[in-house]
Amino acid sequence: DAIAAQARGAVELADGNARAAVASLRRAFEVWQRIEAPYAAACVRVLIGRACRALGDEDGADLEIAAARSIFERLGAAPDLVRVDSLMHGAGRPHPLTPREVQVLRLVSAGKTNAAIAAELFLSERTIERHLSNIFTKLDLSTRTAATAWAYEHGLI
Repeated sequence: DAIAAQARGAVELADGNARAAVASLRRAFEVWQRIEAPYAAACVRVLIGRACRALGDEDGADLEIAAARSIFERLGAAPDLVRVDSLMHGAGRPHPLTPREVQVLRLVSAGKTNAAIAAELFLSERTIERHLSNIFTKLDLSTRTAATAWAYEHGLI
């Protein structure tokens, strides 16, 4: 079922019917998740991200692609990381942050602690600290308050 839904979604996306593609791909994703096939689920998430982008949903696209990237990274799927990174950086974002960094920044801006962010994103606190360090470096900032102000000024919150 998952293979058929994934193939159907890929064809629908290639035919320019992104809305139908999302529906098919979400069905495939659910099956891959249920049977614990993380690589296949990540591949489907990339396709869902491309479909979201085709529908004009950049935030949805970035989140799907970032989630896929996280899985590929965990699995050591280097060729897939290169492919996903090209999709992430080709999104035309007007800032240097990755989708995951934007996600962390939004949660910081909501006043959440590193522990709360880690729990919500199913990551370690150390990973959240690393994301924050990257955010501060890329934006040349030093505090959570300054990062929140930057996010507000750039329309991320």
